[in-house]
Amino acid sequence: MMANGIGLFPLIPLFAISFFVELCTGGKVGVCYGRNADDLPTPDKVAQLIQLHSIKYVRIYDANIQVLKAFANTGVELMIGIPNSDLLAISQYQSNADTWLKTNILPYYPTTIITYITVGAEITESPVNVSSLVVPAMTNVNTALKKVGLHKRIKVSSTHSLGVLFRSFPPSAGAFDSKFAFFLKPMLEFLVENQSPFMIDLYPYYAYRDSSENVSLDYALFNPTSDVIDPNTGLVYTNMFDAQMDAVFFALTALNFKTLKVMVTESGWPNKGSTKEAAATSDNAQSYDTNLIRHVINDTGTPAKPGEEIDVYIFSLFNENKKPGLESERNWGLFYPDQTSIFSLDWTGKGSVDVVTGANITGSNGTWCVASGNASEQDLKNALDWACGPGNVDCSAIQPSQPCFQPDSLTSHASYAFNSYYQQNGDTDIACSFGGAGIKTTKDPSYDKCNYATSGKVNGTNSTGPISIPSTVQSFTPSFTNRLSVFFFVSIASYIL
Repeated sequence: MMANGIGLFPLIPLFAISFFVELCTGGKVGVCYGRNADDLPTPDKVAQLIQLHSIKYVRIYDANIQVLKAFANTGVELMIGIPNSDLLAISQYQSNADTWLKTNILPYYPTTIITYITVGAEITESPVNVSSLVVPAMTNVNTALKKVGLHKRIKVSSTHSLGVLFRSFPPSAGAFDSKFAFFLKPMLEFLVENQSPFMIDLYPYYAYRDSSENVSLDYALFNPTSDVIDPNTGLVYTNMFDAQMDAVFFALTALNFKTLKVMVTESGWPNKGSTKEAAATSDNAQSYDTNLIRHVINDTGTPAKPGEEIDVYIFSLFNENKKPGLESERNWGLFYPDQTSIFSLDWTGKGSVDVVTGANITGSNGTWCVASGNASEQDLKNALDWACGPGNVDCSAIQPSQPCFQPDSLTSHASYAFNSYYQQNGDTDIACSFGGAGIKTTKDPSYDKCNYATSGKVNGTNSTGPISIPSTVQSFTPSFTNRLSVFFFVSIASYIL
């Protein structure tokens, strides 16, 4: 699948994630940032989102200047791409590769950290035959890096679809398609010589969609209900991802490249599809991504390579509404354009999540108050202004640079303010009414460093008892960025009086 959110999620992004999870010696999980859409946040907003969720590895599909600038001084490591359309020029002349590097890398590195350059993407799937160009282009790019002393810090490779294999089942029979041998063998030799990984895009979703009579949904989603045994090795497979990975491992071994590291540069599950794509749902996407992440960070490895560290990039950060094809092709995202989550993920591998609210499920008996998904934007604004003004809520946490400011959305800010008022006023039904704009939940909406109070305490202070809120909240005029000054004004006025 070549790279590259819709609607408004009813609640704030409620998952407390560390979107890049890395153990001391463990596999790494990053995310693909495709931009084939006309409704996405600006690159600087995306960089903020990435940092908010502690994403440390990001793959992009070109060398867009605005994106490179946005990730400067973030500590995020980028994998950038040279599109298939540029392979001809870069493969023909070394000077073209030198110029590309001088234009796209050197002005931004190392302020923007770049660790990989993918030269071409899934070239065997390209409608234009560029297979013969990829290795010369890789060589020229690597030579350009050597000239400036960056070839050991920035590795060069190329990504492949599973279609590069002639056979993938059983895994032990995995073999590359012989028609690609003319470029694959020199590419593999290049990768070994330069200590670069073999990059593959794996999608168990397609295996299930195209062969549901032979592949069970649970097997594709890492939910083992029955085992699949490789008749040649006796190895037992409980999920499709491992079977696909081992097919690649065995194919490399057959060509005497057993020690070559394999990196998964795309894997994911669509959150929405056409009527013919019944398995493309947010629940299944949540299940697949959560299980994949747990698989990677626990260094589970595969049956053929137990304990193997596998680096994986989840596809994709956003839905992309300009992609052609079936409905599912436009719906692989983790976030909506307003930067709220499409579904929630458990990145710790220890808990569970609620698929309705996307919240972390806790063992407490606490309740919280959040913005209702049925409330209009104007109702939310009015209620938020009231809470941060006459409601005497401390809204400092949702001001710029504070822990609950991001995502900078009305729904997120209103949820924090509603809950603060609710907790400091006796956590009663009426304290969460806000003219119908608030709704109670038993799922903790806290995320990252943004903690939602509970148990009658706000910022460590006991509540003073219930205070009724008008059934119709009057509108206040202060802007989003001026709400804190409204709060200060009301507080000072109360103090003087």
